Amino acid sequence: MRIKKKDLNLPLKERRRKGFTLMEVVIGIALIAIALLGLAQVFTYSVMNNSRSERMSVATYLAQQQIDSLRSLTADELNALTAGAIDEQIDLNNDGSYDFRRITQVQNTGSNWAIRVMVFSAEEMNRSLNSLIQNPRQYRVRADVNTVITR
Repeated sequence: MRIKKKDLNLPLKERRRKGFTLMEVVIGIALIAIALLGLAQVFTYSVMNNSRSERMSVATYLAQQQIDSLRSLTADELNALTAGAIDEQIDLNNDGSYDFRRITQVQNTGSNWAIRVMVFSAEEMNRSLNSLIQNPRQYRVRADVNTVITR
C-alpha cells in the first residue's frame, strides 16, 4: 500500500484509524459466527417441529379414515367388530417398514356403537396391545379419536 503525501501531514494516530485493525475484524467475524449459530439452531428446531406436526397430521388422517370406513358398515358388521380391538400395522410409503400402528375399539351400547381409534408411531410396534390401550399418553399416542355411530 502506498502512502499518499497528504497523509504524511496527519498525526500518526489519525493515519492508523483509516482501516480496520485485525482485532476488529476478528471480533466482527466472531459476532457473525454467533449470530449464524443461533439461526442454525432455530432452523433445526423448526425442521423438527414441522416433522412432528406432519406425523400428527398423518396420524389424525389415518384415524379419521378408519372412522369413515366404519360408518359405512351395517349393524351386524359393527357388532362383529365388538369382539376385540383391531390392531393394524400401516406402511404408508410401501417401503417395507411400518410407519404407524392403528388400534380400533368398537363397543356396542344398544343402537349405538362407541368407536375409539388410536394411532401410534412405529416405535410402539413391539408394545403389548393392552398397554397401549390402557396408557395411550404414556406411549405418546399421535391421534386419539372418539365418535359414536348410530343405526
